[in-house]
Amino acid sequence: METFTNAQRAEVLVQAMPNIQHYTGSIVVIKYGGNAMINEELKQQVMEDIVLLQLIGVKVVLVHGGGPEITETMARMGKESVFQNGLRVTDRETVDIVQMVLAGKVNKSLVNLLEVKGGNAIGISGMDGQLIQAKMKNEQLGYVGTVTKVNPRPILDLLEKGYIPVISTLGCDKQGNIYNINGDTAAAAIAGALGARRLILMTDIDGILRDRDDPESLITMMTIDEARKLEGDGVISGGMIPKVECCISAIEQGVKKVIILDGRVPHAILMELLTDQGAGTMIQG
Repeated sequence: METFTNAQRAEVLVQAMPNIQHYTGSIVVIKYGGNAMINEELKQQVMEDIVLLQLIGVKVVLVHGGGPEITETMARMGKESVFQNGLRVTDRETVDIVQMVLAGKVNKSLVNLLEVKGGNAIGISGMDGQLIQAKMKNEQLGYVGTVTKVNPRPILDLLEKGYIPVISTLGCDKQGNIYNINGDTAAAAIAGALGARRLILMTDIDGILRDRDDPESLITMMTIDEARKLEGDGVISGGMIPKVECCISAIEQGVKKVIILDGRVPHAILMELLTDQGAGTMIQG
């Protein structure tokens, strides 16, 4: 097994120094889900990446999903999961389950893992401090919400105290209704409200491909205008369309750059932020 000498380790740190200086003190929002959340080895690496970023002064905000865990819990309770256009139909009983799984099990497990890795983290949901204010998307989907406003104050307070905010994507309205919010949508709105330097959306694919059957056709960088053209040409299609729309929305709200990142790549976050290689598709204005 190949090992690094102390001199080689030192050289790696020196090479990363410009990137470290670039991001130190900046806010980076990471949407975490998909295979990187299910695969235990990848989960450990993602948490290590996040803790390392915190140690070098990056203000990381972790926004997480938990769809597979919700589906599994519903099945154990004898309730079928129903989807429309990729969104979970959410009646009152389902939104209670979503709240239990996301704000409870998943959120606190991630906080605990970050702490074990040496980080400082606190878990909150979009309901805390009216962080994510929402309204019903449409009656057919039930308590699936669309974001109307983000209150960044609770996140900023935690960042100021040196914590990694770990946010489950639940929203609420002034009447007390709770809504299940799409993770990418919530992350984009949060990143915009924070004026984040970067938004990273972790996925189960290489990024945006010119040819979906050819991994070598990865588009590593594009502008909003290029993304719109690729949508019109049908290159960006299916489930990638709403993801790209979230990227565009975040940039229009002031986020500098958004990365659709391949979460299956070990230490992909560090590769993206601290090296010149990257690990997905970057979209900018």
